Amino acid sequence: MPDTPCVTDDGTSGLTSAAVRRIVGRVSQEPEAEQRTAAVLDRLGLPYELIRIDPDFADTAAFCERYAYPPDHAGNTILVASRKEPKQHAACVVLATTRLDVNHAVRDLMGVSKVSFASAEEMAQVTGMSVGGVTVFGLPGTVPIYVDDRVMALDWVILGTGGRNGKIKLAPEVFRRLPNVRVVAGLAQPPRPS
Repeated sequence: MPDTPCVTDDGTSGLTSAAVRRIVGRVSQEPEAEQRTAAVLDRLGLPYELIRIDPDFADTAAFCERYAYPPDHAGNTILVASRKEPKQHAACVVLATTRLDVNHAVRDLMGVSKVSFASAEEMAQVTGMSVGGVTVFGLPGTVPIYVDDRVMALDWVILGTGGRNGKIKLAPEVFRRLPNVRVVAGLAQPPRPS
């Protein structure tokens, strides 16, 4: 395989495992959360594409607009928390074009009476990740992962790297290879009309 750059900003895909290993080497100079993401992806053995971005455009809407990716292929990883002790957390993956049904679907899945979105401080404490880059890769094993079934219907999805310096493009098949994942119909709802 020729030694060509594998980190692109143009949305191409189809990386080989050799390309994945070269990307992992480059990621090793990134913050710890991004290193954990690369290590998990390398162990899973699925090809992926690392998209380097300006950290000012890490939030999903800004990323999609700036880099011309469709929001219906962008996955948001949202950390939620029970309101009562003992505190429970879950990570939910939904498309940017939907909204997480936190008051019904997530509450029922977690088996708690009340649940809310984790604050930025709580999210950083639990995951060790930055807002705008939260991902399912490298989460503590005690955090269940719920994935909306719409995500699984895609040929590829964009996810965070754990930091604000990049995004990962890969097949949703990755969720079938991760432990602690449950695919849920109706985890997300269409957005409210504006």
